[in-house]
Amino acid sequence: MPLMQLAPSEMTADDIRDWCSVLNDMTAADMPAEPRWRTERLHDYLVGTLPDDQRSLFLYRDEDGDLLGHASLIMFGGDQAGTAVVEISTRPEARGRGVGKDLLREVARCAGAGGCRTLSVEVIATTPAVGFYDRLGFERAVVEQRHLLRWTEIDWEKIEHAAGRLAAGYRLEYHAGSVPERLIDSYADVKANLRTTSDPVVVVPEWRGSAQADRLRDSLATLDRRGMRSHIVVAIAEPFDNVVGLTELVVSAQRPTRADQYDTVVAPGHRSYGLAMSMKARLLTELRRAEPQLVDVQTWTMDTADDVRWINSELGFVHDVDWYDYETDVDELLKRIGE
Repeated sequence: MPLMQLAPSEMTADDIRDWCSVLNDMTAADMPAEPRWRTERLHDYLVGTLPDDQRSLFLYRDEDGDLLGHASLIMFGGDQAGTAVVEISTRPEARGRGVGKDLLREVARCAGAGGCRTLSVEVIATTPAVGFYDRLGFERAVVEQRHLLRWTEIDWEKIEHAAGRLAAGYRLEYHAGSVPERLIDSYADVKANLRTTSDPVVVVPEWRGSAQADRLRDSLATLDRRGMRSHIVVAIAEPFDNVVGLTELVVSAQRPTRADQYDTVVAPGHRSYGLAMSMKARLLTELRRAEPQLVDVQTWTMDTADDVRWINSELGFVHDVDWYDYETDVDELLKRIGE
């Protein structure tokens, strides 16, 4: 059978090389301006998961052993148990030959056997993946707008001014890699606002579930194991020395020219003081020194988040492309696609 399932730890050096090649062929065809993937620490990237989560990989090779496509399935544990997320990639020349559908069928079987009820996937709106998932009955649950900040177009004088414009009674701290233990509990308390408010500043799926101190520690440690360098700025309320705001960004070894903005959150009682703008600007100034190879920063916002879009626009972010979050019921998918 050309399709095989394996654990990430079973990936060989040849598998990793071929995996990266598929990603880059697909990127070149569908979004040629996107940064290319590198094999550096790609094995770590695929192996690393949170302790409660489980990742399975699927490889589809032809009779000559050439890799035509692959899939990654993460089945979440903890309070997200019963849900899973998939990424499927195929070489452009292999499209229309059933490779993606066969991969998705095996993914759905695996997810169902693992007790997952819901399967989700992120899709870039301008790529052929939209039609693929539409035809297979996935429903569009969320639309997010991706904005890019291009490094060569940054107005650094404006950014440095914004970083230094801080309301009285607050200070900013920058931390690379993790959060000091003295801040971890109040940091987690601020993260919890992503669940308790209908108007968070930014929500990024990969960090949902890290609003408890222990899981937050696990999240930061997992990012490090995956070759993803975390950069964090927090707003501290004086004289209490507790976190009231945070912004997070990650640069991965696999795509080091692009930074990914994660959550930006301000506790409800400390909004309207410009903390989000100051924190994000300060983080950019720190990145200028810590990650000189960067070409751009990407962030996502909901299309209803006017305040967030205004902050991003002031910093120089420009709307690039929409992303769709699709979902489907696993059992229903198996009926549609054929068990």
